[in-house]
Amino acid sequence: MRLNEDGDQAVAERVGIALEPESDYERRADGSRGLKAMKIAMLSPIAWRTPPVGYGPWERVVSLLTEGAVARGIDVTLFATADSVTRAKLHAIVPGAYEEDKALDPKVWECLHIAEVFERAGDFDLIHNHFDFLPLTYSGLTNTPVLTTIHGFSSPKILPVYRKYNRKTYYVSISNADRSPELDYTATVYHGIDLENFTFQETPGDYLLFFGRIHHDKGAAEALQIARQTGMKLILAGVIQNMDYFRSAVEPHLDGVRARYVGIAGPEIRNKLLGGARALLHPVNFNEPFGLSVVEAGACGTPVVAFNRGSMPEIIENGVNGFLVSDVRAATEAVRSLDAISRRQCRKMVEERFSRERMVEEYLGVYHKIIAKKSTNTGGCGNEPR
Repeated sequence: MRLNEDGDQAVAERVGIALEPESDYERRADGSRGLKAMKIAMLSPIAWRTPPVGYGPWERVVSLLTEGAVARGIDVTLFATADSVTRAKLHAIVPGAYEEDKALDPKVWECLHIAEVFERAGDFDLIHNHFDFLPLTYSGLTNTPVLTTIHGFSSPKILPVYRKYNRKTYYVSISNADRSPELDYTATVYHGIDLENFTFQETPGDYLLFFGRIHHDKGAAEALQIARQTGMKLILAGVIQNMDYFRSAVEPHLDGVRARYVGIAGPEIRNKLLGGARALLHPVNFNEPFGLSVVEAGACGTPVVAFNRGSMPEIIENGVNGFLVSDVRAATEAVRSLDAISRRQCRKMVEERFSRERMVEEYLGVYHKIIAKKSTNTGGCGNEPR
């Protein structure tokens, strides 16, 4: 609730609402009085374009958040690759994605990219970091608050950086399961998706789908086992992140008919693959931080059979929009029970819990909280202690 007319303070006191400091207001061109637009620096990764053409889950989330914030009147500067597409102000020093141009040295361009943000830190009310731990090492050089969305921990070895800046900056987790007990958090904000780009399909095809990184963590080999034991066709799509794993555990089982790999799927193909699948197989061998493809599948009406690890119980309600299982054998049994799942209910759950609009609103709430804390100089800075 916003009270933007003169005399608000008395009304606010009666209803128990805290108003923003007077310095946060401005007189608009039409003479009305309202809140100044927040100025946000959005720091995206540069492994892929923002939004990505194909693979690039972090960049995809950054794009959805950026465009949603701009649509709500937030002044956003997106720091991303030069070929990125946005309605925000684009600031780029990196010509393109280093995963697509091997002439670019990732370390060199990552350092230049991050430096650009912090050299302009004074221009912003808040820096929203989606670049993992490295930007935290610059955070002590500015008074501008730094918020980091932790998109999963690649290794326990990166925790020392997060620990050092725990009470000096702000962290958001993408699931409750992905929270480290060694850190404090400002909020958990689940990813949201652009529902209009995922078509609900009532009647699926005759295949199972594996959609994700071709890597042991994601369980491509287990997906092949599940498909063989159910006698169903399997389509695998995603970036090959470990070529040795692909050649030893996946490629020998591809025959082009019962099991086939179709490469990285862009938005249009992704929509068709997800919507046409009898189920998405997500037999992960690690604690999944979130699982964007799980939500995307549900948006198309496709149930998910997933190993019960990490965030999966936060996204999948067993027997409602999919099945949580412990191993390949249980997954095989779950596939045979898919008729019990309503594809409309799968879509409904995504609409209610994982929309882009919900994600944007929750992040805007976090922004307001952090900026208000800085402007009133109350409570110090950084994540609140547990």
